[in-house]
Amino acid sequence: MRRLARDHSQRIRQAVQIAFFLLNVWIGIQFYFFVRYYETNGATCPASRPSGIDGWLPIASLMNLKYLLQTGEIPRIHAAGMFLLLAFLLISVAMRKSFCSWLCPVGTLSEWLWKLGRETFRRNWTFPRWLDLPLRGIKYLLLALFLYAVGSMSSDAIRAFLEGPYGVVADVKLLNFFRYLSLTAAVTLGVLLIGSLFVRNLWCRYLCPYGALLGLFALASPVRIRRNPAACIDCAKCAQACPSTLPVDTLVQIRSAECTVCMTCVSVCPAEDALDLRAGRRRLSPAMVAGVIGMIFFSLYGYAELSGHWDAKLPQGLYLELIPRASEFAHP
Repeated sequence: MRRLARDHSQRIRQAVQIAFFLLNVWIGIQFYFFVRYYETNGATCPASRPSGIDGWLPIASLMNLKYLLQTGEIPRIHAAGMFLLLAFLLISVAMRKSFCSWLCPVGTLSEWLWKLGRETFRRNWTFPRWLDLPLRGIKYLLLALFLYAVGSMSSDAIRAFLEGPYGVVADVKLLNFFRYLSLTAAVTLGVLLIGSLFVRNLWCRYLCPYGALLGLFALASPVRIRRNPAACIDCAKCAQACPSTLPVDTLVQIRSAECTVCMTCVSVCPAEDALDLRAGRRRLSPAMVAGVIGMIFFSLYGYAELSGHWDAKLPQGLYLELIPRASEFAHP
């Protein structure tokens, strides 16, 4: 039986993607003007520091999370990144790795690139299975290295690092990395951007340790894409459309850590009740997914803001001293 109801999952997801992408663009622009104000000793237009920039510091967020778990104290520097990490981990437990396909600005850009490549070259390419599997292991290897590095630090070492000059301006150093790209970095980014036109989610699938961490937490989620074999017409459109190249057409439910709950497979399925997203026996609509993501995200943000832990509130004099000298500080 052909599906009669119109699917709105991709419109809802894309609206959330665009909103979060624009939020990050605004954060980046505001942070740039914040840095320029202190670089010029107040000669440019003043701008406050957007604490959301801490979300781009995943290693600092991991450090702060370990510090919180060890000491029970909320850290003073880059705490917003820790709250964002907690929100994304909780979202992964609730709605699998939906952060990657609903919120992540890098994931959104990656999706736009491979769709542009498909429109331009009429197809995307996939690596053969013998190469795809070991390549997917790279992101888990990178994650293991980061977890080992953070795990080997004591709480005192974490505090000393993050409250030292390098830790305070880690966000500025990240900005400067993109402002003053080296030739090696420019070539690497160029290869990733061009490669993303041909290979779906190249960075996300093979190299992103953040996504690897969220994928591991997503294994605990009760949410699954489920296929009803009795209603399935074996057209394989779901598998062909899946950005993660999962064999949706041959499985009853998708348990893979690679599933990002993008619901693309559900949107292209032409058969009534053949494919849907479920938590146990309950069918989940895309609006429910967006609602749960929003509830968790804004709950953690609201708590951090209301409790006074969202903004670092460092003295202006410290920024005036450290930001112009950010390039001088090397990793301890």
